[in-house]
Amino acid sequence: MSKNIVVAIDGYSSCGKSTLAKALAKKLHYIYVDSGAMYRAVALYFLRNNIDTKNSEQIEEALKNIHLNFHSRDYETHITLNDEEVSEEIRQMPVSEKVSEVSALKAVRREMVKQQQRMGKSKSIVMDGRDIGTAVFPNADLKIFMTADPAVRAKRRYDEIHPKNPDVTLAEIYENIAHRDYQDTTRAESPLVRAHDAIILDNTDLTPEQQLKFALDRVEGLHR
Repeated sequence: MSKNIVVAIDGYSSCGKSTLAKALAKKLHYIYVDSGAMYRAVALYFLRNNIDTKNSEQIEEALKNIHLNFHSRDYETHITLNDEEVSEEIRQMPVSEKVSEVSALKAVRREMVKQQQRMGKSKSIVMDGRDIGTAVFPNADLKIFMTADPAVRAKRRYDEIHPKNPDVTLAEIYENIAHRDYQDTTRAESPLVRAHDAIILDNTDLTPEQQLKFALDRVEGLHR
């Protein structure tokens, strides 16, 4: 199959979307585009520059000054914000608490979708997020919608960030995830919904290897 393939992975926060997307892209030699990291980088810029999310002029002006890029190093995808490596900083709690609010803004989503679609035109990609299969690539070749038990998601997220942020509690993480679920599914602009043609992947009881096999089998199905 010579045409570029687009794999869209959507789902709730802390479901392991990026873990699956990275592993799938690496196995298939596709480009991995982390849309969540893009919104986190915008949230970081807004935090650093005290951008008022209710001030549309400030938002529009800020978006003109935000330049995001992905680059690969040691088989890992890193994101830069205006040429500054921010892959670690965007995973901290202040950004986690801000990102749903920022990503709900129409102007922000419009700009990010534009950048994402540009990336998808030139290469085969795997992209994960909240609205990839519905808003960004409604004609994606394969759509996967991920879900998992909220308690399992909170524990996974806690295990990921606790070593770098020992003050954080499991209860805080659980609350953050519940809050983000509510914001993501109820926002007016591109809410989190499963595309009608997306395959559900509930990975509550799956290992990373099992979910990778699930996705690879579906990609292989495209070639038959």
